[in-house]
Amino acid sequence: MLIRPETPADHAAVDHLVARAFGHRGRVVADLVTALRRDDPEFHALVADDDGDLIGHVMFTRSILDAPDQLVPVQVLSPLSVLPERQRQGVGTALIRHGAADMDKRDVPLVFLEGDPAYYARQGFVAGDGLGFRKPSLRIPDPGFQVMPLAAHRPELTGTLVYLHTFWDLDCVGLRAD
Repeated sequence: MLIRPETPADHAAVDHLVARAFGHRGRVVADLVTALRRDDPEFHALVADDDGDLIGHVMFTRSILDAPDQLVPVQVLSPLSVLPERQRQGVGTALIRHGAADMDKRDVPLVFLEGDPAYYARQGFVAGDGLGFRKPSLRIPDPGFQVMPLAAHRPELTGTLVYLHTFWDLDCVGLRAD
């Protein structure tokens, strides 16, 4: 398996992959990926390529931390997608590790996400509120609001995460009853 940057030639395969990975919410999440590409020209996306077949995808997009003394550029990891038949084989872990290393090289201080704490804790994420961060929506369960501090992080940095408008436009923040 090769982890590499997403290219425009991958877009159709990524769309299919994301839709499959997210089941009944797949179309909404695939549309989010398309919209994030449009709305954040500096997005960073990686694919897991298994001999020409895309089996995983992760996307990092810009957001800001509304800190007490300044607005701080941060990144949001969303979504992370792995084909259902390839889950639990280390694909997601590899995508997260490569992406976090790329963010570290770019001097990004923090990567935020909404997700399962049992899974993401193994990847280096911790509860956001435990480090003084506030979630952008009350619909996000406290344990699901997580952050990975990177080398550029300063421990005194706190504040509220503010998502890129695209997450709000597509109603992809927090939990909604299906």
